[in-house]
Amino acid sequence: MLTNFGKELRKLRISTGELIRDMAAKLQVTASYLSAVETGKRQIPENWVAAISELYSLSESDRAKLQSAADASALSVKISLSGADAKRRQTAVLFAREFADLDEEKLEQIRMLLSEDGD
Repeated sequence: MLTNFGKELRKLRISTGELIRDMAAKLQVTASYLSAVETGKRQIPENWVAAISELYSLSESDRAKLQSAADASALSVKISLSGADAKRRQTAVLFAREFADLDEEKLEQIRMLLSEDGD
């Protein structure tokens, strides 16, 4: 099943008349690897939103849409704690430990607190 990111890539391929192997070649990966990323069997490489945006000259709004789809499709998130003070490291670790057990109300409170525009 395609992830949100996979759906956006498929739309992009269709609009440009490309096959999966064409896009894969541009991204310097195999078609099977690209397919695995689209279906969530592989993580989305860190630089792909930027690379795809540049390769296909995406507008800022299309790039934002692709980034949003990538965020929604992420299976895991890495946080670099390099250079972070003890309080930031402790907060990140606590959040990671408690993440799976947060109820909907607390998740919404955290999301609103962290959201730039409050939506």
